Amino acid sequence: MTAQWTGSVVGEMHLNKVTMKQLADELGWHPKYLSAVLNGHRNPKKAEEKIRDALCRIIERKEQNNAEAETEG
Repeated sequence: MTAQWTGSVVGEMHLNKVTMKQLADELGWHPKYLSAVLNGHRNPKKAEEKIRDALCRIIERKEQNNAEAETEG
């Protein structure tokens, strides 16, 4: 059975336009492995914490890039 937190992560990815590949790259994981974790087929230690932290870093970079683009143009 899939953990409830995975749905929240996938929803946040969708809202912030973060792809599985982007998130997997940030984690240093293969996209298929990330998919297996999010679908409940793999359960590495501290998976939720690692994935949420990586997602937050990606979102923060996107927000920073957007803010920089607004100030330049």
